[in-house]
This record gives sequence, C-alpha cells and structure tokens, in this order.
Amino acid sequence: MFTKINRQESRQRKHERLRKKVMGTAERPRMAIYRSLKHFHVQIIDDVAGVTLLGVSTQDPQLKSDAKKTMANTAGAKLVGELVAKRALDKKIENVVFDRGGYIYHGVVKALADSARGAGLKF
Repeated sequence: MFTKINRQESRQRKHERLRKKVMGTAERPRMAIYRSLKHFHVQIIDDVAGVTLLGVSTQDPQLKSDAKKTMANTAGAKLVGELVAKRALDKKIENVVFDRGGYIYHGVVKALADSARGAGLKF
C-alpha cells in the first residue's frame, strides 16, 4: 500500500516541483545547487537556450589550495558562493534565479546563498 521513500527520492520530488516554477532565461539565469557528502556544485544555467553558462564546485582548482578533507560544510559553501558570484559578475551576470535543488534553505545552502549575495549577486 504505502512505499517507503528515502531522502534522495524525497529531495528529487521536491526539486521536480520546484523546477515547474523556476526557469532561467538569458537575462536572469538559474543558479542550481547540488550537494554531495563531500562537495558542492553550482551551475548557472540558461534554460531557454539549454546552455550552462558557468559551473563552480569545491573541486575547482582555485579552491583546491584551500581544500581540506571535505568541503561539504559551511566554510566550503561560503568559498563556493563567493567564487561563483565573482565569476558570474566577470561574465556580466548580475541577476539570477536561485534553485535550491530540493534542499532545505538552511545551513550550508543558506551559507552559499548568503555569500553569493554578499559578493554582489542579486536574487
């Protein structure tokens, strides 16, 4: 009768619901987040053209020097948020739509968003 849904499937369902409402355009692309147990990945995507404009993760060579065993914490999220904002502003992208990827807006996701806003990205 009832099936047990694990966390990943639950997050995936939330993300699908969210994606019905959130769409990136050329003027205001979508900033999508994916987080694993060890790393963060952020992409800035133009959904109309189907193109990824920019991608940053904790495995980026610029962040490797700051890397510890794991970067999936608030310190790593802040570094990724600042780097993605810097690179987006270099490509003349100032406004984005925030796609939290089905994750709760709390902790590391909030830290990433706040550091991106603090570095000049608007959403």
